[in-house]
Amino acid sequence: MTMAAMLVASSIIFGGCGDDKNQQQAQMPKAQVKAMKVIRRDTPLASEYAGHLVGTEEVKVQSKVSGNVVEKYIVGGQFVEQGQLLYQIDSRQYNSAVLRAQADLAQAEAVLQQSVATYNNSLIDLQRNEKLFEESAIPEQTVTTQAATVRANEATCAANEAAIYACQAALRTAQENLDDTKIYAPMSGQLGVDDVSVGTFASAGQTTLVTIGAPDPIFVQFSISESDYLHFMTVQNMQSEHNPIDVTITLADGKEYPFGGRIVEVDRELANSTGSLIMKAIFPNPSGLLMPGMFARVKLTGEIIPNAVLVPQRSVQQLLGKSFVMVVGKENKSEARTVELGDQVGSYFVVKSGINQNDTVVVEGLTNLREGVELAVTTVTPGEMGFTLANVTSTYNADAGLNAPNKNPNAPDNLRGK
Repeated sequence: MTMAAMLVASSIIFGGCGDDKNQQQAQMPKAQVKAMKVIRRDTPLASEYAGHLVGTEEVKVQSKVSGNVVEKYIVGGQFVEQGQLLYQIDSRQYNSAVLRAQADLAQAEAVLQQSVATYNNSLIDLQRNEKLFEESAIPEQTVTTQAATVRANEATCAANEAAIYACQAALRTAQENLDDTKIYAPMSGQLGVDDVSVGTFASAGQTTLVTIGAPDPIFVQFSISESDYLHFMTVQNMQSEHNPIDVTITLADGKEYPFGGRIVEVDRELANSTGSLIMKAIFPNPSGLLMPGMFARVKLTGEIIPNAVLVPQRSVQQLLGKSFVMVVGKENKSEARTVELGDQVGSYFVVKSGINQNDTVVVEGLTNLREGVELAVTTVTPGEMGFTLANVTSTYNADAGLNAPNKNPNAPDNLRGK
């Protein structure tokens, strides 16, 4: 931009000078503006990130045995309790396997009994032969042969006893397979709508019959930059239950969720492609309003600036790379102030320098307003103008359980603690 152009631009804001200026002001009517006092207060800084909701627990229910689904006791989307019966797999072949295993066990027990009897008889014969040998009634070879028979019968008994153990194990396996034809809920939660129908062939460990997810609590997953991570870590450990970082979310309808959360998981490394860090915060979900896959805008509120000077964003104007505001000066005339801006907080900017808490800034009527113009001021409040700072929500306390009451008076009735 040329020097001439800069001078012209400056004159629009800061007006003329000398007698011409005074004559123009005398002829001009008062400029109608709205203005408000500068705010000074301890102000928390907040950062926002795009995120989505994910379940804290999710189980894909699969059958341990293969077979056709013959009974279905649930419908997709319903809530179930842990241990509730969901499906029945065709049990005929598994029932037959149990009967075969029982028969095999009974046969093995009979064989063992017979081998024990044979062993006992051979042992009696050995004892008799030993007495006869002592009386020289039989040769030593007869005793030796009988002793070998006893040892062989003893080994047969041991083998038959091992066969019983094998049959018992086979029976337990067959009974477990039969029991596994009944599919129970492994956890309490809400079913997905991916539930299979009666007649579906379920392959053991492969076919997902239905998905169960725990709705309360729920995670919100989001990514932050490396610099933001380092900034928040200087405040305090982000995963500490006692950290000062408040976590709130705004849903797709633009409404802020009435419960606050806390960060519970931080990835161990930055993503190579984006340089960002994945994090998870946990939120209570007693009404089931939040669902996995929903969009959420995550706000992290951490560091507090003591006695921060705040001006509404709409009061700030830009010119030639500088930021300035119009204040109500002496004799109710407009006065331009160059300001150094800090962080954005809600509807406001933090001002590092240029104005003080006693100033009144113009928030409406700035179009073509020049410096030195007499003002007709209507004083307004932040509420009248719709200006807001960070909203306060109840913070989730994991130690208080999932049903911790929400003390936010603005929460819907079905989410507000009693």
